[in-house]
Amino acid sequence: MPDPSAYEIQPGVPSVEDYRRLRTRAGLSDKSAEGAAVGLAHTWYGVMAVHGGDPIGMGRIIGDGGCFFQIVDICVLPEHQGRGLGRRIMQALNDELERRAPALSYVSLIADGDAHHLYRKFGFTDRAPKSIGMARFIRADSAD
Repeated sequence: MPDPSAYEIQPGVPSVEDYRRLRTRAGLSDKSAEGAAVGLAHTWYGVMAVHGGDPIGMGRIIGDGGCFFQIVDICVLPEHQGRGLGRRIMQALNDELERRAPALSYVSLIADGDAHHLYRKFGFTDRAPKSIGMARFIRADSAD
């Protein structure tokens, strides 16, 4: 098992190719190359977990920069999980929000699986029944 100090958390976003690879290998849904290119360019703040010069995890904050922020793309490749990297990614994102986001900003995220345990450590709470997270996907053929 690699030494935890062999991992670096650094600001930035991965390339489109690395972004798509990280998402799918970590079990998240794929995104189109076109969508990834636009989305990554509009990141408010992002970090990558790097090992041996290669991105092996990431997390991003998106939003309007003033009132609303959403944490997205939290993932670590399976072979690097269990080393506290998700916590380190979240800590880096949380630190940036505390540093730059205006008072009373609303920060949201969608917790998949057991990830809610990690997010609760950073002050996230269930919003139901007052708020219920909702989502929809645009079909691949909707651009026709």
